[in-house]
Amino acid sequence: MDAESVPRREVVTGRPHTPGGDRPAPRHDRPTDAELPFHIGMLIRRQLRAALTATALLAALLGLLPVLLRILPLADGAPRVPLAVWLLLGVAPYPALLAIGAWYVRRAERNETDPLAPTPAERP
Repeated sequence: MDAESVPRREVVTGRPHTPGGDRPAPRHDRPTDAELPFHIGMLIRRQLRAALTATALLAALLGLLPVLLRILPLADGAPRVPLAVWLLLGVAPYPALLAIGAWYVRRAERNETDPLAPTPAERP
């Protein structure tokens, strides 16, 4: 066989490209310039709602601590503070604080990555 009759080897890395064929149509999820102030306002309202919800949960959690301390049967005449008080004040709030903080971060990131929310470059 001479060099001219040997077929050329090709490396195939994907489907063959067909011009104008089966490409999906581009999505136009970004707001137009006229809609941008509305979407920015919507993003601000969603972030404010998430922040107020997290603040209300934290206030309720920390506001209930004095009530729980009042309900606990403490020895009024004892000079030592019971272990339950130390556990209630020093340990119990932190898992709830971490959970509320993680929820808020996930919510804020979801608000920011919403396809209809404006990107930072599009904000005025």
